[in-house]
Parts: sequence; C-alpha cells; structure tokens
Amino acid sequence: MMAYSEDHIALAAEYALGTLDADERAQVETMMSVDKDFTAIVQAWEHRLGVLNQMVGSVEPSPQVWDRIRSAVGLSQAQAPLMLPEAQSPPTSPVAPEVVAATAAPVVDHSNVIRLSARARRWRNLATAATAIAAALVALIGVGTYQPDLLPDAIRPKPRTRIVEVKSPSLPAPPSAQYVALLQKDGGSPAFILTVDGTTRKFTIRRVGAPAELGKSYELWLISDKLQRPRSLGVVGSGEFTSRPVLASYDTDTLKDATYAVTIEQGGGSPDGKPTSAPVYTGKLVESVPSR
Repeated sequence: MMAYSEDHIALAAEYALGTLDADERAQVETMMSVDKDFTAIVQAWEHRLGVLNQMVGSVEPSPQVWDRIRSAVGLSQAQAPLMLPEAQSPPTSPVAPEVVAATAAPVVDHSNVIRLSARARRWRNLATAATAIAAALVALIGVGTYQPDLLPDAIRPKPRTRIVEVKSPSLPAPPSAQYVALLQKDGGSPAFILTVDGTTRKFTIRRVGAPAELGKSYELWLISDKLQRPRSLGVVGSGEFTSRPVLASYDTDTLKDATYAVTIEQGGGSPDGKPTSAPVYTGKLVESVPSR
C-alpha cells in the first residue's frame, strides 16, 4: 500500500462529506478508478461518517424556506435578459511597443495562494468532520447506555447475558458436646474441674481446691474397664489451667464411661507410666452442653 499525504486523506474525507467542487470530485473519482487503496480510504471515511446519517432522520423543508432561498439569491422576480456589451474596435493609431509595455499590468502568480487556500479549507472541513464524528460517538455511547431502544437495529448493542454465581454463606458448625467432671475426695469440695470437648477430644483441667504438694506432682489418669490398666493423661501443671489433646485415640463411649483420677506422684510424674499410689481425687464425666 502506497503512502498518502495529508492532502490525499483530507481530500478523501471531504469527498465523503460532499463538500468538494465538481473539479475536485472528478479528481477523486479518477484516483478511485485507478487506485484501490485510495478507494478503501474513501470508503472508510464514508463508513465513519455514515453514523451521522443513521442518527438523524430526513426532514423535508417547508415552502417558506424555498421562498427565502429564492429571495436571497435574487430569483423571486422575473429576470431581465442578459445583455452582452458591444465589442469595441481597437484603436487605429499605432502605439509604440514601449508604451504597451509601460501600460501593461504586472502579472502575479496566485497559484500558491489558491493551493494554500484550498488546503486550509480542506483541513477546516476535515476538523469540522472530526468534531462531528466525536460528538456523534459521544451521543451514540450515551444513548446506547441509557436508552438503547432509540438506536437503529444495525447499531443497537446486543443484550448480554451474565451468569452470576451466588454462593450461600457457609453455616457455622454446630457446637460440639461438652463434658465436665468434678474431681474430689469422698464427696468433699472439688479439688479439680475437668472439661472435655466432644469433637476435638481436648481436655482442660483446672486446679480449684487441691493444695500444693512440695516436691511432688499431681498426675491425671483415665481408668476404664475396656483398658487393661490405667492410662496416664499427663502431669497437672502448677498453673491454674492445664490443657492437652491426648484423648483423640479414645472413642466417645470409653471417655464417657471412664473414671478420671488424680494421684500424687514424685516430681515430674510416674517413672514407668503406672500409678505408684492410690487415687486422691476421682470423678466421672457428665454432659454439660449437648451437641446440636
């Protein structure tokens, strides 16, 4: 594709607008007949400017408009016949060539002025067309956004279907059952409170009334008929609360039916995993918060 100058592009735009005179239109049509690429440029401008015709309907001017046009151009009255001036005979007396040269008007070349004027007019028309296109596009976008039914079918935006997946919020997990046991001696005041979470099987033992044993340790045990011997659940810490997740290997029935006992062992707990003394505090789990 050959490179075209700005004048060629402006000429194609004016041709699409219909603002060229007869000679310029003939020039454009001649170029179109021999140059397919230039024809494509003209057709592109016609496509851009065609939006203006689609948005504006045709309006038939009223008779009063035609009357005002005739009056403006002087056609409202009968026209007098055109009279040509009589030809004058040349002077009979000879004129010296020096006089003719002295009286002859100087010849000024106005071709550059005419070309610059035509170029300025062409670019002025092209700027007007670009402004009109921009205004038409803004109006087209606005109408297409808020009132698409007003647009012709050819340029009306197609309806779009959007599928939106709505996810239901996840429901909170139902609260698990909670179990509690009061570890005490012979029905006296509780020395420890043991709580077990039914889902995580994590236990927390709280020291309540058990006195401190100097140099000794309290150790928690699980005693069940399903087990051959008591199972150590670890040494009770010196703080108010001690928590451990060590019940996960036991089933719910075993945990609910077992007896929980606390013995006094040497510092650090039983050395062989077996209780070395009789239980001091005992208790069984009861369900304090049911599962839902």
